[in-house]
Amino acid sequence: MDCNNIEELLEKYFQGGTSIAEEQELRKYFSSSNVLPHLEQYKPLFGYFSLVKKEEFEREILPQTKKYNLAWLSIAASVVVLLGIGTYVYLNNNKANQNQDLGTYDDPEVAYRETQKALALLSNHVNVGIESVQYVQEYQNSKNLIFKQ
Repeated sequence: MDCNNIEELLEKYFQGGTSIAEEQELRKYFSSSNVLPHLEQYKPLFGYFSLVKKEEFEREILPQTKKYNLAWLSIAASVVVLLGIGTYVYLNNNKANQNQDLGTYDDPEVAYRETQKALALLSNHVNVGIESVQYVQEYQNSKNLIFKQ
């Protein structure tokens, strides 16, 4: 084969512009024993393509039963999670019902005294809040005097 023709085909091959017939011609050239020395570096590349072409897929395809078992496993896991949530809600609901009796008094006098204490505490905190508002009002009055709006 002509050296220039092979070099042109190689250039065209690496640019992605060869036809199937030209690629077969390159494979045939590089599989022969009379390859030019400066083109020896491409011989393993085309030899690999010839070797890979002969390989066949030998892996065994597994049946679809795994997905079927996986579906049942996911259903069982969902049931376990739902049972756990249901148990948690049931147990906490009973505890909440037991705690509802807190804060009630059987004796009306004790209830009256506790109510007075709670209202006194509330009144004290409201008075503190009103004092803070009076400071703001005093600031507002001072500002109005200075800027005379």
